[in-house]
Amino acid sequence: MNTETAATRLALRLAGLVYSTLCYLVFLITLLYLIGFLGRVVVPKNIDDGIVINSGWAALINLSLLLLFAVQHSVMARKGFKAWLSRFVPTCAERSTYVLLSSLALILLFWLWQPMPARIWAVETAWGSGLLTALFWLGWVLVLVATLLISHFELFGLKQAIDHWRNTTSRAHAFKTPGLYKWVRHPLYLGFLIVFWATPQMSAGHLLLALGLSIYLFMGAHFEERDLVDIFGEQYRGYQKRVGMVLPRLLLGRGEKP
Repeated sequence: MNTETAATRLALRLAGLVYSTLCYLVFLITLLYLIGFLGRVVVPKNIDDGIVINSGWAALINLSLLLLFAVQHSVMARKGFKAWLSRFVPTCAERSTYVLLSSLALILLFWLWQPMPARIWAVETAWGSGLLTALFWLGWVLVLVATLLISHFELFGLKQAIDHWRNTTSRAHAFKTPGLYKWVRHPLYLGFLIVFWATPQMSAGHLLLALGLSIYLFMGAHFEERDLVDIFGEQYRGYQKRVGMVLPRLLLGRGEKP
């Protein structure tokens, strides 16, 4: 009986590890597609590809896709939803499930996104186009570095599954501000803002997506910061006073350090 129980537990831990690994791979493929979707490179359909339909219907469809992603991404991050989800999904797989559903929401957006090709701006000079393209790739580098400075694999659910597989307990999170986090509270969001807006060819569809995701980003940051204050209390409130949310504070108050 004990042998069967141990074998069952081992199988469940292995299943959790496989599930989280697959979720991470889906996320990785989705992220790479997002790079091509916004950067108009490599992928079979970018943000301006497809049959052009009535602009009103296109805007309505695209706004619906953005709203679906925002609701999924925000609601699943709240404590109440996590508590409800834990009734059906093991704790070690909760983050992976969140990552998987977020990826699926983005895949749906890629698939159903309607092109709105009207030009808002077009930078024709080689140096201007090159500068904006370089900023676009710099934004993605910033996104990657920001995740690595904290815990990349924990952020996307893989570390929890590895800890469960090893039958080890994750340590409680300590408040820390490594590297870029000494200068901005959310360098990850700064990277995404650069990615959304740094383009030499801004179409109406691209503008709609950039505006929608930027608004959602700041709304999400508000709720995330509220959760962080609940966790770290005055320590995080002091951090908020010293460090800008997505832009560095160049003029610090007397006696304050980054």
